[in-house]
Amino acid sequence: MKKLPLLCLGLILISFSSFGKEKRNSHYITNQAPLVTQPYTALPLGAVKAEGFLHEMLKIQRDGLTGRLDSIYEVVCGDNNGWLGGTGDGWERGPYWLDGLVPLAYLLDDEELKAKAQKWIEWSINNQQEDGYFGPQPLPEGYKRIPGTQQGMRNDWWPKMVMLKVLQQYYTATGDARVITLMTNYFKYQLKMLPENELGYVTYWANRRGGDNLAVVYWLYNITGDKFLLDLAEIIHEQTFDWTNVYAGDMIRKLNPLPDLHCVNVAQGLKEPIVYYQQHPEGKYLESVKKGLASLKDVHGFVNGMYGGDERLHGNDPTQGSELCSAVEMMFCFENSIPITGDVYYADYLEKIAYNVLPTQSTDDYMRKQYFQQANQIKVSDDERNFFNDREGRNVFGTTTGYPCCLTNMHQGWPKFVQNTWYATADNGIAALVYGPTKVTAKVAGGQQITITETTDYPFKEKINFKIETADEVSFPFHLRIPEWCKSAKITVNGTVQEVIPKNGIVVLDRKWKSGDKVELNLSMDFRFSYWHEMSLGIERGPLVYALKIKEEWREVTNDKYDDTFWEVLHKSPWNYAIWEQTVRNSDFKIEVADKVEANPWNLENAPIKLTTKARRMPLWQEEKNMAAKTPSPAWPYRLVEDTEEQIELIPYGCTTLRISQFPVYQK
Repeated sequence: MKKLPLLCLGLILISFSSFGKEKRNSHYITNQAPLVTQPYTALPLGAVKAEGFLHEMLKIQRDGLTGRLDSIYEVVCGDNNGWLGGTGDGWERGPYWLDGLVPLAYLLDDEELKAKAQKWIEWSINNQQEDGYFGPQPLPEGYKRIPGTQQGMRNDWWPKMVMLKVLQQYYTATGDARVITLMTNYFKYQLKMLPENELGYVTYWANRRGGDNLAVVYWLYNITGDKFLLDLAEIIHEQTFDWTNVYAGDMIRKLNPLPDLHCVNVAQGLKEPIVYYQQHPEGKYLESVKKGLASLKDVHGFVNGMYGGDERLHGNDPTQGSELCSAVEMMFCFENSIPITGDVYYADYLEKIAYNVLPTQSTDDYMRKQYFQQANQIKVSDDERNFFNDREGRNVFGTTTGYPCCLTNMHQGWPKFVQNTWYATADNGIAALVYGPTKVTAKVAGGQQITITETTDYPFKEKINFKIETADEVSFPFHLRIPEWCKSAKITVNGTVQEVIPKNGIVVLDRKWKSGDKVELNLSMDFRFSYWHEMSLGIERGPLVYALKIKEEWREVTNDKYDDTFWEVLHKSPWNYAIWEQTVRNSDFKIEVADKVEANPWNLENAPIKLTTKARRMPLWQEEKNMAAKTPSPAWPYRLVEDTEEQIELIPYGCTTLRISQFPVYQK
């Protein structure tokens, strides 16, 4: 395959980078004039490698559904898929799978996974039409319908957006120049066709998710400098749902009736105003996203960072569902927002979803997923719940249970998180903006290559160690994020304490570095308490949310409605506890942290942290409609609790399946 020089692309970029006077990274694909300069720039796929428990999560995906979906879900991801030229599913599900498979394959440098992905990539590249269209061709009238697939809608703009993301990642890993040719021709096709066949002309999904299309258009512009791409960007933005005004306005705050907004679209749309800001750097685009997130928190939000959305937005009762697709798409939006804005708010939020929500919605072997999870979840079962969409086992752990989008879209979560822990900087340095055990190899300064190994038990522990490797001494700025929740941070370089004066949440260590230099970052983790639905209590410390540890009984269920078995989970210990207000006021929680963090820490047995405190059971708070009843209100004249205090254990939310994460509070 023909390759362009990997990401340096000097001759291409230099020809039009001189029009911008601001600092721009010299070594990687970054915004070129007239697009606004980026403070941070994404590194090519494979520049970051996972270590520790993050590496274990990738290996589990390799051995689980991500690495085997073509055989486990063959009716959709097998050789008859429309994205392989077949007559089977030709819509979003195949590209969804590849959107996680490609980064996983290159992060693990796994040749078998690369080969699986390459088959799909080759078909897309080799079967592009003369007019620039790519993807499955519409099937003729009278084609044989295959149950469980989406054979129609092949001319929908939406699934192409997902495949564009796949090809973008593949290009950054390989430099395959055919990707640039395909995208250029396809975007010329879009420029010609969109005026009469708008984004939403087949389904409304493309209209709601145009931000994904827009982001790749700008990325290609930064490589080729083709001016028509900026014209296309304007058309795509114009035809995309007006997320800027939705987030900035009052629509999300509606309660009666609840807003008619699909939960995944709300998560996925978060990137669009920020992506468009690059071409039109007006404050309203940045402000709208934070206003929207504040509205979600206030009206639909949970302590875990998600929101009630069991298809439509559904308020903030902690028994409403949140969809797995919403979590991974929200993460991807934050990963897009960090380099454009340089705002550590999005890095904090990304960690919150990754280290709390993401681990809970798949089984330890990554062979089953949960479509909807609950912040207060006392039973996982194929029973009726107060969800907007309660069909098809949406609360159980299964494969084909729940709508199939999550089965194919879940795979991007961990790989893209790992890939976006590190960034290049506009001042030709390196930035650790999202923390976890990783290793990065990147170019800094005048092009010298360095490697930094990040060794840490974060998010469970406070200490993060970095070790620099470089062939020669080199001066470059090393950016470190100080989370908003951290009241005090300590940094040492080779044992010498550094002055920590964060600017917009970032500390920059700008010095000459040599091989063997060590940086130690300590982030103090203090308790934070917040109040949610019916004044229920949320407990956080550092990046982690804490929840009641509930004993579990897992049982495998066979049901003729589904193609495979699924798992239900029943509670085997009490859950209806309330916490005394004085306990909160005094932060009366004892902390025990394990010396060793296990390879997979995300379950009851391996939870590295345990909080113990006193609580009392609240008999009036019982199970109702297969879930915890409405949280007892503080407006009740008496919130009856039992006389006997009990010791309860709280563990990280991400280690739970059953949980109470928002507690009633009682007064004596």
